[in-house]
Amino acid sequence: MDNPFVSIIIRTLNEGRYLDDVLKTIHDQRYPVTLLEVLIVDSGSTDDTLAIAERHGCKILNILREDFSFGRSLNLGCDAARGEILVFISGHCVPVDGNWLSSLVAPFRDSYLAITYGRQMGGPETKFSEQALFEKYFPAESDGGHQAPFFCNNANAALRKSVWAAIRFDESLTGLEDMHLAKRSISQGGKVSYIPTACVYHYHHEKWRQVKRRYEREAIALQAIMPEVHFVTLDAIRYFVAGVLGDWGKALKQRILLKHACPIIAFRFCQYYGAWRGNHIHRKLSKHQKERYFYPN
Repeated sequence: MDNPFVSIIIRTLNEGRYLDDVLKTIHDQRYPVTLLEVLIVDSGSTDDTLAIAERHGCKILNILREDFSFGRSLNLGCDAARGEILVFISGHCVPVDGNWLSSLVAPFRDSYLAITYGRQMGGPETKFSEQALFEKYFPAESDGGHQAPFFCNNANAALRKSVWAAIRFDESLTGLEDMHLAKRSISQGGKVSYIPTACVYHYHHEKWRQVKRRYEREAIALQAIMPEVHFVTLDAIRYFVAGVLGDWGKALKQRILLKHACPIIAFRFCQYYGAWRGNHIHRKLSKHQKERYFYPN
C-alpha cells in the first residue's frame, strides 16, 4: 500500500499550552504534506486554542458543551475527515520525532489491521505515579499483547476509516470509547497493534479532583466494555496499598522518595477511589451531574 491520505483529529478544550508544539511537530513529520489534513474538534475553548489552530491552517469544527461526549466529538471529526486513515492525538501530546506519523500508519499495509496505538511518555512535570502507569501500559518494546487484546488509547492512535464507518464511537460512554470500539472491531475479525516507535510526550497538569474524576468516569465506561469486572472496596484498598508501596520502592531506588512520597499517596488514592466510585454508580445521572463529573475542564 502506498502512503494513504491521513486525517489527524484533535479534540480540544483550552489546549493553548501545548497545541502550537503539537501542530508544529505534525507539520514537521516525514510524511507527504499533500496526503495530510488536520481537524480540530473544539468544545468551547476560551484561551488561544482556536487562534493557534487557525494559524496552522487546521479545519475547525465546534461542538457545544451540552452536546459533548468523547465519542460524539470524535464522530464529528471522523464524519468531516477525508482520510483513509484517521489519526487521533491529544492536544497535549507532542510527537517525539518526525517518524511518529509514518510509524503509526505504516502497519495498515496489513488489510486485517483496524487500529494502531503508540507509546506515551510523561514530561518533566508528570506525576511520579502517572509516569509509572505510562511505563506499564506503553512500554518501550511491544511484548505481543501484554494488555487485553482490545486495549488502545485515543491520545495517540490511528483507525482505518472503513472500520469506524461500520462501527462508530459510542456517544453515550463517559470514556474508554477507544477500547469499546476496538472490542467490537475484534469481534468482527479486526486487529489492534501496539507501535512503540510511534511515541508522544503526554503532558497532564490535572488537579487531584480531576484525576479522581478521570478514573471515575473511566470505571463507569468500563462496565459497558467488561461488565464481568467488579471493583469492590477490598480491591480498592489492596490496589491502593500495592500501588503506593510499589511507587515508593521505585522512588527510593532513584533517591527521590522524599520529594514524591506524598504526591504518590494522593495520586493512588484518587485513582482507586475514583475507580471504586465509578464502578458503583448504577443509576442514570442528571444533566447537572453529567456536566459536573464528565465535562473536561
